[in-house]
Amino acid sequence: MVCGLTKSLYGLKQSLIAWFGRFNVAMQKHGFSQSNSNYTLFLKINGAKTVALIIYVDDIIVTGNDEEGISELQRYLASEFKLRILVG
Repeated sequence: MVCGLTKSLYGLKQSLIAWFGRFNVAMQKHGFSQSNSNYTLFLKINGAKTVALIIYVDDIIVTGNDEEGISELQRYLASEFKLRILVG
């Protein structure tokens, strides 16, 4: 038996939930913790160095005072997900 989808997965509500669940696990595996006040904000604090990541719709914004940590995060995300890095 073969079933065909009449609607792409991108438009389904469940696909967003599944993707965010996978993203959340990947971030925790990389040492980030999810904010209690905003579930799309992830923080990694190591002494005085901080890396913050927030998701807005289909964009990920990364900032912080740890340039090496930001570069490491970008490499990690590129190995786990298909992404395009835009510097602005």
